[in-house]
Amino acid sequence: MTLSAATIRKTGWSLAAGLLLLPALAMVFTDEMNWGPGDFLAAALLLGTTGVVLEIVAVLPRRQWRTMGMLGGLAMLLLVWAELAVGIFH
Repeated sequence: MTLSAATIRKTGWSLAAGLLLLPALAMVFTDEMNWGPGDFLAAALLLGTTGVVLEIVAVLPRRQWRTMGMLGGLAMLLLVWAELAVGIFH
């Protein structure tokens, strides 16, 4: 059974929304998670930008280009996330 492109897209965006909701849910149950509106905005921009990059890359004509683009988009996500979290480039 193969998944359709629409199903994969919906799953990806739902995963991004779920990841954004996790800190909000954690804030209900613990005081150790303390995000402000700026933190949620940064996370939404990071996840949204990554999603848009992956959407654009998904329509590239060659499989190698799609693979490299998706790996590059995910690497961008991880590098920016690490920089925002702990400042690895300072």
